[in-house]
Amino acid sequence: MEKYLKIIADSFTGYFNYLVQEITNPSWTNYFYWLIGLSILAWALEIIIPWRKDQNIFRKGFWLDTFYIFFNFFIFSLVGYNALSNVGVELFNDFLGLFGIENIIAFHVQNFAVWAQLLLMFIIADFIQWNVHRQLHRQPWLWEFHKLHHSVKEMGFAAQFRFHFMETIIYKTLQYIPLAMIGFGIQEFFVVHMFSVFIGHLNHANLAWNYGIFGYIFNNPKMHIWHHSRDLPQDRPYGMNYGLSLSIWDYLFGTAYIPQNGKNIKLGFEGDEDFPEDFRSQVTFPFRKNNNHQEKSDH
Repeated sequence: MEKYLKIIADSFTGYFNYLVQEITNPSWTNYFYWLIGLSILAWALEIIIPWRKDQNIFRKGFWLDTFYIFFNFFIFSLVGYNALSNVGVELFNDFLGLFGIENIIAFHVQNFAVWAQLLLMFIIADFIQWNVHRQLHRQPWLWEFHKLHHSVKEMGFAAQFRFHFMETIIYKTLQYIPLAMIGFGIQEFFVVHMFSVFIGHLNHANLAWNYGIFGYIFNNPKMHIWHHSRDLPQDRPYGMNYGLSLSIWDYLFGTAYIPQNGKNIKLGFEGDEDFPEDFRSQVTFPFRKNNNHQEKSDH
């Protein structure tokens, strides 16, 4: 127990020092400034070539979503996620140690070309995320957390980050073992992650892009806006277009859906008029005792 308490304490101080270092002494792998830079780039594209020209630059929910960017990627980790994840990893390693297993790396990729490492990590991570995303819509208890992301009423790049902190725990937990079995380096992970962040920015941005033939591979604004449609077709009660970075999974498994130009479709979910609009109420919403879980037929 003392070992785990020390991990928690070291995680808090270590992550705080990491944040200070990121801000005051940036390197090329500086996540803080890369996130800000990519966000400004996506926002600039929205301003210069908007899809919905009557949508305000500071759209409905813009500042709330901007706060979510920093909360979900920095403040939440400082509050406790980094400590909990480090304890979780240590507990998992201790569990493996009971069976004499020091690590679970089953597939070494260090000898692969860098581009092959990046491509492999990108594909594996995205496929896992696609499957998790499907479950966020299909499982009622997970949908209660995911409603926050679908409470967006006007799409813009920062809408990508309006999600409940529990989604980070769910995604990362389910990604950990598959990715831990492959010996990826931290720099490769950084490159893949920032590339995925930028694609996610563009998917939610106010841009009239579908990437032409490459839209069958990469998710895009004209495809992803249908994922946020308030009105779902009867044959798709759980939604559609679950891809985060890649659209190919939706085309392969029959969940792709782009019936027409979705430029001005109504966004949200059925019953969202009762969903709170302030940060504190939104993050506590799934935990409220009087919160009735809607059936997916009401979704």
